[in-house]
Parts: sequence; structure tokens; C-alpha cells
Amino acid sequence: MEKQHKFSIWYIILGIWGVLIIQNLLVSAFAIETIPYSRFLELLKANKITEVAISSNQIQGRMRTDGEPGGRGEMFRTVRVDPEISQMLAEYDVTFKGQVESTFLRDLMSWVIPVLLFVGIWFFLVKRMQGQQPGFMTIGKNKAKIYMEDEIGVTFEDAAGVEEAKQELKEVIDFLKTPERFTAIGGNMPRGILLVGPPGTGKTLLAKAVAGESGVPFFSMSGSEFVEMFVGLGAARVRDLFNQAKQKAPCIIFIDELDALGKARGIGNMGGHDEREQTLNQLLVEMDGFDPQVGVILMAATNRPEILDPALLRPGRFDRQVLVDRPDKAGRIAILKVHLKKIQTAADLDIERLAAMTPGMVGADLANLVNEAALLAVRRDKQKVEMADFEEAVERVVAGLQKKNRLINPEEKKIVAYHELGHALVAMALPGTDPVQKITIIPRGIAALGYTMQVPTEDRFLMRKTELLNKIATLLGGRAAEEIVFGDISTGAHNDLAKATEIARSMITQYGMSAALGQVYHAGNQRSPFLFPGMEGSVEYSEATAELIDREVRDTIQQQYSVARKLLEDRRDLLERSTQKLLEQETIAGDELKALAAEIQPGSFEKQRIA
Repeated sequence: MEKQHKFSIWYIILGIWGVLIIQNLLVSAFAIETIPYSRFLELLKANKITEVAISSNQIQGRMRTDGEPGGRGEMFRTVRVDPEISQMLAEYDVTFKGQVESTFLRDLMSWVIPVLLFVGIWFFLVKRMQGQQPGFMTIGKNKAKIYMEDEIGVTFEDAAGVEEAKQELKEVIDFLKTPERFTAIGGNMPRGILLVGPPGTGKTLLAKAVAGESGVPFFSMSGSEFVEMFVGLGAARVRDLFNQAKQKAPCIIFIDELDALGKARGIGNMGGHDEREQTLNQLLVEMDGFDPQVGVILMAATNRPEILDPALLRPGRFDRQVLVDRPDKAGRIAILKVHLKKIQTAADLDIERLAAMTPGMVGADLANLVNEAALLAVRRDKQKVEMADFEEAVERVVAGLQKKNRLINPEEKKIVAYHELGHALVAMALPGTDPVQKITIIPRGIAALGYTMQVPTEDRFLMRKTELLNKIATLLGGRAAEEIVFGDISTGAHNDLAKATEIARSMITQYGMSAALGQVYHAGNQRSPFLFPGMEGSVEYSEATAELIDREVRDTIQQQYSVARKLLEDRRDLLERSTQKLLEQETIAGDELKALAAEIQPGSFEKQRIA
């Protein structure tokens, strides 16, 4: 391979000195004899000067030498001296000469220094521009952030609440540390490991932890950074990324948000720009081409595995998928302990209770929760974060910022109070519902004029039909209370209606809980299991089936609305008394409401919890 030489400023300096040396040699080759001015005067008196050329401070001419009376003579040069001084020196027989001050170094530096200054400024500007944006020659270089072994600083102790995923990834660490254990019996590690799970569960943190535990370099890059406006640029970056990784092997390549790069080919292309497909093809080729024995592990993360190209998921590429799911209660306790190390907490902190109050929250949510609690404690001039601060932080995260200064007229405030207590009393009366912890009519968030907080006692992964129906009735309890008390309804139940309709439609179309439709799945299949419910995919049933689904959803909601209304009518006295107390206090705890119910209507909620 031909060696490429880089440009250097020393080449210019060496060239300048070479020119000066050659110039001196040429001058010495054609040298003109320099004589003292006194010698010039002697030759002039002896009539040996044939011709002269006089300048302001120098005389140059020819002189005859002995034996050449008719020749042109040799060239000479002398420096002029003041005539009066030279006359006096000649009288005393003193040999004298003139001397011109040398300006060579001054003349040289007068143009060398500006040249060096210009070259230095040019180099500085070029380096500055290259630091801000890639140059034309480096446009195909990858933008991966490279973390060396001593720069990662993340281990499995920092990734809590994902024990199953860590067990799967420990094989990768063993392979990077001691690959001979696997190669001795002919085994190979999976070429690609795909981390799938909801946003915020710690997929990127897990990948860094694997690199930190293994003690190998870590290449981190987002899938969207491969594809840009220049055709072929993404493929070039993929090649460069794998080439750099092979040079630093063993190492880990991590591609975050793989769905931005690895979306199934032919989806959404519309026959136009196919730069993303070229980049994906290059990634597939590189994954097939690199030797697993080299020690380069490719990891990626996505929360939309259903849209990835099937070629990415076949054996030999991303042939191992590791689920990083939402943590359960034990996982949330472990995550909270990691984040609580960074703050000062009071002795009354109950981590288990706090974990029970945060079902469904992922690692990012819990980190934000702990930070919100710390900020609340600072705002209240506390030295340590107390349990009350964490409870307030949970409400801020779930329901939004409390807005005590929002002015609500008394009539609207009364409607909100009856509405929220309608939710609470129905939830307390029906079996299988989550316990009511708090009812408040203090506005929160963007549109919530009040809310009822229910906290589950344990994590649930399955729900029975009866429990789903009771959940719908609880959601409709607010609307039912308004109609019972005022004989009219308001717009405050729009969010409750949306949630109730979604549950009812899921029961009919996804869970087969309708006798009229039978055990048939009618929902679309294009929604990500790790994202919030969104737009469903295409459906494959007739208009008659769609009409039947709508009728079943409507009937289900109407039946549960009747159940909620009946429960509240039977407890009308309790509804009125508790509403008056809520209007006075603005907030009622769940235990306080239970005590009030036991006082007003003993036995009202004896059958609240049944197996």
C-alpha cells in the first residue's frame, strides 16, 4: 500500500533555506573582488582604473592588472567613503575602507514572518471549520461517539430493575472477556443483539453497562444519523463504522432507534428516494461479512420491532432479542434505590409504598419522580426529602402541576366535587377495583379541574371481564353523579368517556368478551406492543360486523352507566355529606372517606373486595 505523506510547514522552511544556499553558491561562483577604498584611491592615482560605475554608497568598475596593459581588467567593488575623511586618512598612510550594513536577515524576515503568519492563520481556520462540520473528504465518516474503556463508567449496578435482561447479556460479557471458552468447543456468540421494550426502560443504559462490565470500547450511534440528503452517504458511514470497530476489536457497536434505519423495505418509500434502503442493505451486508471470532458485538435498541425488516431479524444477524420491559414492584424498588443514593432522604421514606404508588412507570419516569421530589423539598426549605414530597411528586407526574390560583366559580366547583366523589364511591362499592387514596378538587395540569387517585395494591398482568366492566362503571361514576344531583350533564366527563370507550372496544374486538361476536379477534395488528395505543392497522371484517361491534360497545357502556347510577342512588346521603366536606377541605384522603361512609351508611362497602 502506497504511503501517503501529509503536508507540513517544515517543507516550506526547508525549501526557503535551499533557495538561499543555492543563491549564495551562485554569487560565490561569479564573485566580484571587493577592495578597500584606500586601495581604490591608490589605483586611481596609478592610472590603473579603466571604468567605474558610481552609486550613492558604492563604486564598481574595472582595473588593469600587471601584464595586461590593453585588457579590460578585473572587476572590483568598493564602498565609498566621505572624501574629507579619506583625504585625512591618506595623509597619515592609514588603510581604510567603507562598509555597508548587512540587511539580509532583516530583508529575509520581512517576508518570511508574514508568510508564516498567513499559513498559521489558514491552518487554524481549516481546523476550526473541520471541527464544526465535516469536510468534503470526511463526509462519509461515521458520527459515532466512541467511549473507551475508562470513559464509560456504567456497570450493571447502575441498571436496576431489569434482572432478566441482565442475565441474557452476561453471556456477551463472558464472550468479550474470555472468548476462548466459546471458541474451544466451536460455539459462536450471536452476531446481533436487539433490545426491545417501551421507551425509558433503560435499553441504552444496558448496552453501556455491557461495555462497562466487559471493559471494551463502545461505539454509540443513532439510526437517524446514518441517513442524510446525500445518496450513498449512509452506506459509506456503515462501512466506516464497521472498519473502525474491527480496528478496535473487541468492542461493542450500539445503534439506538434502529427502526429509523431498519424499517421494512418498500414501506412508505412511494417509489422515490431510496437512500435509507441502500443504507439498510449495506448494514445487512456488513453483518453477514464480519467474522464473529473478531470480537465485535452489534447491539441495537428499538420500541417498534414490528416494523423492522425481516432480513434484520433472521438468524445470523439480530438473532437474539432481549426484552427490556416495564419493571414490576420489585424492579421499581431497585430503581428507586439507585436514584435515591444521589439525594438526602428523611427517615419516614417508605420505598415499598412509593413503588406501589407508581405502577407502570419505567426507569426514566422514576428518575424524574425522584428529581421532582428533591426540587419540592428545596422549594419548601427542607434539608431532606420526606415522604410527603414524594407523594406530591407522584401527583405532579400523574396529574400535572397543581394550580391553586385558578379561579373557578362556586357552581363549577360544586359540579367537580360531585363528579369526583361519584368516581370514588363507585370504585369503593365495586369489587376488584383499585383502592381510592385521594380525592381533590384542586385543578391540575392543562384541563383537570379535579381528580380521584387510585393506587393498586399489587402489579396486575391479567384482568377478568368483571374487573374491566367495574373499571368502566368507575369511569362513568362522575357523569352519573352529575345527572343524579343536577338532572343535567357537563363536559367534564370527556376524558372518562374516551377511556371507557377504549376499554369496551378492546373487550369486544381484542379480548373476545362479547357473546354476540364470539371468540374472534377483530382489531388491527400494526400497533406496537411497546407504545401507547394509537392508530390501528387495517381491519378485515364486514360492515355488518363493524355495526355489530359499535352496538356492543354502546350497550356495554350503557349497562355499566346504569350500574354506577344505581350504586350512587343507593348512597345518595353519603354522596351529599362527602361532597360538602370536599368543598370545605378541597382534598379528602381515602381512609377519611371510608370512615365517613362507616359513620353515615354502615355496611355500604362490606363487599368491596371479593376473590
